[in-house]
Amino acid sequence: MVHPTLEQVTARIIDRSAPSRRAYLDRMDRAAGQGPARAHLSCSGQAHAYAGAGEDQSRLAAGAHGHLGIVTAYNDMLSAHQPFERFPHLIREAVRASGGSAQVAGGVPAMCDGVTQGEPGMELSLFSRDVIALAAGVALSHNTFDAAVFLGVCDKIVPGLVIAAQVFGHLPAVFLPAGPMTSGLSNDEKAKVRQQFAAGEVGRDKLMAAEMAAYHGPGTCTFYGTANTNQMLMEFMGLHLPGASFVTPNTGLRDALTVHGARRALELCALGEDYTPVAHVLDEKAYANGIVGLMATGGSTNLLIHLVAMARAGGILLDWQDFSDLSAVVPLVARVYPNGLADVNHFHAAGGLGYTIRTLLEAGLLHADTCTVAGGGLDAYTQEPKLIDGRLEWHDGTERSLNERILRPASDPFQPTGGLSRLTGSLGHGVMKISAVAPEHRVIEAPVRVFEDQQAVKAAFKAGELTGDVIVVVRYQGPKANGMPELHSLTPVLSILQGRGQKVALVTDGRMSGASGKVPAAIHVCPEALEGGPIAQLRDGDILRVDAEAGLLEIVTEGVAERAICHPDLAANGYGLGRELFAPFRAAVGGADSGASLFGGAL
Repeated sequence: MVHPTLEQVTARIIDRSAPSRRAYLDRMDRAAGQGPARAHLSCSGQAHAYAGAGEDQSRLAAGAHGHLGIVTAYNDMLSAHQPFERFPHLIREAVRASGGSAQVAGGVPAMCDGVTQGEPGMELSLFSRDVIALAAGVALSHNTFDAAVFLGVCDKIVPGLVIAAQVFGHLPAVFLPAGPMTSGLSNDEKAKVRQQFAAGEVGRDKLMAAEMAAYHGPGTCTFYGTANTNQMLMEFMGLHLPGASFVTPNTGLRDALTVHGARRALELCALGEDYTPVAHVLDEKAYANGIVGLMATGGSTNLLIHLVAMARAGGILLDWQDFSDLSAVVPLVARVYPNGLADVNHFHAAGGLGYTIRTLLEAGLLHADTCTVAGGGLDAYTQEPKLIDGRLEWHDGTERSLNERILRPASDPFQPTGGLSRLTGSLGHGVMKISAVAPEHRVIEAPVRVFEDQQAVKAAFKAGELTGDVIVVVRYQGPKANGMPELHSLTPVLSILQGRGQKVALVTDGRMSGASGKVPAAIHVCPEALEGGPIAQLRDGDILRVDAEAGLLEIVTEGVAERAICHPDLAANGYGLGRELFAPFRAAVGGADSGASLFGGAL
């Protein structure tokens, strides 16, 4: 039996989305009704498309079998994406053996937020999601493919690919992950060294040694940030094969899952045996399941923006109240760094997503009757893949957690509610990830220190200016001001202040990384400063109240609303490291609460 709040929120999403969702599905039905696309191309057009296909040329010309388009985010600068170098070959060989064919339709950019944290390049990060969607759209625009497989893992890549997949929603889509790197230096030890460096207790040589020991090989970073939250969502929403998310790269099981995923995409196409377009997979129930997964696992706050933008590409309208209402009834069942000491490999070993889905299904907190690329409903995702005598098989996953310090049943969770608090009040509205914030740190009323960039915060810290209880306000960090960069590089500074016994919080119209957690951070504040939000009227010494328990974001000081808005010089945001190219994005982007997207309303 489905939990009544899940039913109510899903019904509300369906009702709110009805006109745009119906228009979207009508477009997808018309596209599907035209039949396999290649049949409509001229002979010259087809010859151009097949000229580089080698041994697949004659098969493509015959047009009687499924043809996959591979959209890849491969590059070998990102550890998470380096394993994709081998995937096109594996996919081609797999579908040839099944009578089909595949081509790399195109590549999309993939930047690393870990490299650009605290740097000007981070101001392009959120916009890269929409660039990825556009690039994937170009890749599939040749209209020669019967299904698509998407190779992407990290922060903006998966959301961008999902947006594009839905624009081409008459095609089936299977997402093939690369998996996490093996465990290195523990995340907790890495964070300790970062704090020691920020405090001047160790030199850069010690910091570099710790970072290299943590990020040491191919695969996703092992903490539970945005990249691994993406992977969780792809299982909860039915776009991965069951149990595929957290299998490490370059192993027999990883390769077998890639091969099976390619063959499954062939089966799902209109020329296959089980036509399942992605428009039918990503419906309102799938998105509700994704929100539940986000809350139950304490996932990245970035997905509060990405899920809204992703859903709109399929005509589905989410808002932050949906997230908040589900957070109030979904228990936190996982503790993965930064919400605990374990990494995703430990989480996977404890029962992983299969057990997480099982216990949430048993509690009525997931829709079981969704459409998935595996076929059938979400029950299939309680199974786990195994490679036995060279054969890929799925077996029932564990019915109990194998480590309750990491993963617990929904009936006995780490906390009874999810990892999110929606905040509203006279400062506007925003969100806070509270799954790693200790209860004693969730309410703070204190004077503010106001900054226009994160470097100024670090300078004030080094000068010893951040004393006593303080709420650090970093404004003009919204999508229109400078692309809404993550402010994760402030985490060591704020953690040191908290460790000294000060009550401290961050309030910003920017983002905070999915890797952040122990310091209360009211983020994504809307309206942003550049749009005239009240955050632009604050001055040093004003009193704010940030209350994650009651969901409040209040200006206590009287008269703030009557002040003139502060207008700092933001000219420097427009130049250097490619920022010049993104001026049209900053001018056209929507607010964080509508997905911070160029695409505005539902596509």
